[in-house]
Amino acid sequence: MKLGYDQSLYLVAFDHRHSFSKGLFGATEPLSAEILAKVSDTKALIFEAFQQAIAQGAPRKVCGVLVDEQFGSAVARQAKASGTLLAMPVEKSGQAEFQLEYGEDFGRHIEAFDPDFSKVLVRYNPEGDRELNRRQARKLAHLSDWLHAHERKLLFELLVPATAAQLERCGGQERFDRELRPRLVVDVLRELQQGGVEADIWKIEGLETSADCRAVVEQARTGPGRDQVVCIVLGRGASLERVFTWLAAAAPVPGFDGFAVGRTLWQDALRRYVAGTETREAARSEIADRYLRTIREYLEHHRD
Repeated sequence: MKLGYDQSLYLVAFDHRHSFSKGLFGATEPLSAEILAKVSDTKALIFEAFQQAIAQGAPRKVCGVLVDEQFGSAVARQAKASGTLLAMPVEKSGQAEFQLEYGEDFGRHIEAFDPDFSKVLVRYNPEGDRELNRRQARKLAHLSDWLHAHERKLLFELLVPATAAQLERCGGQERFDRELRPRLVVDVLRELQQGGVEADIWKIEGLETSADCRAVVEQARTGPGRDQVVCIVLGRGASLERVFTWLAAAAPVPGFDGFAVGRTLWQDALRRYVAGTETREAARSEIADRYLRTIREYLEHHRD
């Protein structure tokens, strides 16, 4: 199986689990049947918004959804049945250390839903806990090997949380993001590649400059067989304007080929919907509009 991906990818990400049950409904484990139904309903609403955006002109061929099995299994099946690009997470939600949601049974769950991309979210700082990093790399290499042996694509969402020492050295999060994180991202990709982790798509926190984006792509494609590996921008729950800044930096760079944005698109609308201050129709239209605006912004800066 050839590594990488050969077209753009515009994902609406709503595979969040704790962010929905706790963040939207204030619920804690174990979740009641009522909460499960309410969370599933909000996921269905986001998919309705996605379908509305497609009806209003979003390019179907490159648009897709990232949704979880726990709350979004019905959406995942709808997406698959309609020919929509589907990504699904395999990691356990809300863990500081990467763990597979279903342990060694992960393959059965992937095959049951047959997503186009299997996604992992990993927190990894190369200047952080070295033993933690080694443990994660071993587990991720195992998953990477299984996916590619079964002709499946790995979508790797990388978060690089700052250490206390790094924040002190940079004088805060803003300078860390601007001055230190770009180099750390390159270092993480190199370490994981050396550890046998082969992502087809790297989902990267927004970078401030096109030069930083080029450095990340260069590392993503370093080594034999990686020339078609691509990167996409994640939203990190930032404002729409902030996400647009990141897209403007990434879109002109060959090898950065899209985005996966979640809370930026739907969080405010869902909060009002859940609170009863916004109708389902209004929330759906707002989410669809923000998705369409994000696509237009990306395309405005994308190379021809």
